[in-house]
Amino acid sequence: MIISLIKRIFARLFRDRMCLPLFATLGLNFLTYNISRLWTAGRHHFDYTTAIDNMIPILPWTTTIYLASFLFWGINYTIGIMQKDNEAYHFFSADLVAKFCCLIVFIALPTTNIRPEITGTGFFDGVLRFIYSIDAADNLLPSIHCLTSRFCCIAVRNNDRIPKWYKVFSYIFALLIYISTLTTRQHVLVDVFAGILLADAAYYLTGKTGFADFYRRLFNKGRSQNV
Repeated sequence: MIISLIKRIFARLFRDRMCLPLFATLGLNFLTYNISRLWTAGRHHFDYTTAIDNMIPILPWTTTIYLASFLFWGINYTIGIMQKDNEAYHFFSADLVAKFCCLIVFIALPTTNIRPEITGTGFFDGVLRFIYSIDAADNLLPSIHCLTSRFCCIAVRNNDRIPKWYKVFSYIFALLIYISTLTTRQHVLVDVFAGILLADAAYYLTGKTGFADFYRRLFNKGRSQNV
């Protein structure tokens, strides 16, 4: 069963060319983080930390949720790939538009926050310090962590092949990820809400404007489509 599923995924990626929009969104994600920093280095970065943010406790153990998000993304984006062409390209066109909006905001409005000093000696304290050491406190608004997690919910919500329990799990786990970005002080509240709203707005607008259909045609010239 697992081998059959892997074969289906590879067929979808390469025979059906779904690797192209996937690589496009991964490439833009990389550029969004790195190119924006070339433009914003040395500029003033805004801090939107509020009194409510300062009341949220630091919980180093929630790094488990924060890091588990990468596995969650991989699973749900694979589900996004396995949808029919019209929905799969709608999903990936919205993701691309959202990431491009992030790039613009990161350049136009650089953000940062002040991270707490982690003085504990426990295992999860060390994990949180490690995350801080490899992930600079910039490019925070909107939160791509939250945006991508929201897209994981979008990937399953209208898919009849996905059992209801997994849809519920996806929404709950996405909520836990949103919370973990706050309890690890990787983001503040405005970053979280901006990421969620941007994902929904991008998905809505790419469908309403016809950009999703254009995106599908762009990658599928000369191929019959599974609509």
